[in-house]
Amino acid sequence: MSTNSRTASPVTVKSFYGWTTLTGAALTAFAGYGLFVLSYGVFLPVMSSEFGWSRAAVGLGMSLGALCFGLPSPLVGISVGRFGAKINLIIGNLVGALGLASLFFAREIWQVYLFYSIAGVGCCFGGSISASSVANSWFVRKRSLAIGIIMGSAGLGGFIFPLVITALLNTIGWKGSWLVLGGILFLLGSLVGGWILVKNKPEEMGQVPDGIYQQMPEQTRTTSIPSGAGQDAKAWTLRKVFSHPTIWLIIACFATNGLVSGTMLSHQVAYLRDLGSDPMVAASTLSVIAGCGILGSLGSGFLAMKFHVRHLIMVCLAIRLAALAILLTSQNIAFIYLYAMLFGISNGMLMTLMFTIIAAYYGRSSFARIQGTVFAFTIVLQSAGPTIAGAIHDSTGTYTPVFIGLSALTVIGLMCVYFARPPKLSEPEKGLAKA
Repeated sequence: MSTNSRTASPVTVKSFYGWTTLTGAALTAFAGYGLFVLSYGVFLPVMSSEFGWSRAAVGLGMSLGALCFGLPSPLVGISVGRFGAKINLIIGNLVGALGLASLFFAREIWQVYLFYSIAGVGCCFGGSISASSVANSWFVRKRSLAIGIIMGSAGLGGFIFPLVITALLNTIGWKGSWLVLGGILFLLGSLVGGWILVKNKPEEMGQVPDGIYQQMPEQTRTTSIPSGAGQDAKAWTLRKVFSHPTIWLIIACFATNGLVSGTMLSHQVAYLRDLGSDPMVAASTLSVIAGCGILGSLGSGFLAMKFHVRHLIMVCLAIRLAALAILLTSQNIAFIYLYAMLFGISNGMLMTLMFTIIAAYYGRSSFARIQGTVFAFTIVLQSAGPTIAGAIHDSTGTYTPVFIGLSALTVIGLMCVYFARPPKLSEPEKGLAKA
């Protein structure tokens, strides 16, 4: 057999549906992140002022919503594995939309907690785990880019919706604003993104990841596509994953820095308004963070195709540390915007790289279950941030101790990812997996 007959060039599948389904997944991320994750910080000072609730009390609503957004994550991984991402996106965002719209009726603080928690559960099932699973199923060679597009779309939602919400608050008030947000999430996240555009896997449509089919023998074709973790992706069961120290270092990194991100996004507007900033200017810093997050998400998606994902996470955390240092040392509005730009870039990078490192280390087959479990651990610590920060502010009258603590947590995360080297299965474990 000649060399040419043994090595055929790739053939691109006609009408590859991966980019269309990626558009649907990106649309759900666009709506969910901007409407659930970033909306609460804009409402916090308004609802606190109208009802006379403390910021710690209102911040608890964000914490409870975050818990409900994260704790069911292992169930999301199981559900995606059994039913596919599509049904999770449809039903999850429908429930999330109902939760947000129900805040129209909130008159007591417990009602805020209840309705926002319902929204959290829905957005958990219809959120980033399901959306990134779509990218991970349809793309292998361009996996990091696909995940970067989804997370960049989430950043775009975060860039647009804080300003939209502020405008709504000034025109129809906070009650009507929640109702509108619920309608938008249903339309974009559940109906168009989830139901109309998303397909679970390329195999369901007779296609393959990346739209490229290698005309080679089965064994060669399988090993020609990188699956992460030294081609032993199927060997990485949940038991083996969590028996190795690498995953715990990854969890510690993302948990500590999730707390940093959650705290800043929920209290940043209140902090800037305390400095005397105009409400629209204060809200615009969230848009700057989200807008620069788009650059961070897309940029890290491209870079992860060329550089080691662990090194990129270290760069990301160094940028975040610089941003917090600026916030601690200056109250000038120009430097505040510089902080927002740097924090946004690091936040966008971390969103993309959090999913990319799991796929790169552990492969395609168990991605949703591993990511769901990691996300659950991460969100527990992240959810505590808004309440703790609110309590510190209420007792001291300043956010300075909060920012110092967040800087220390960023250093801890940087140290953890430094030691989170790619895991390797022992030879007996590899042999047992193949048996």
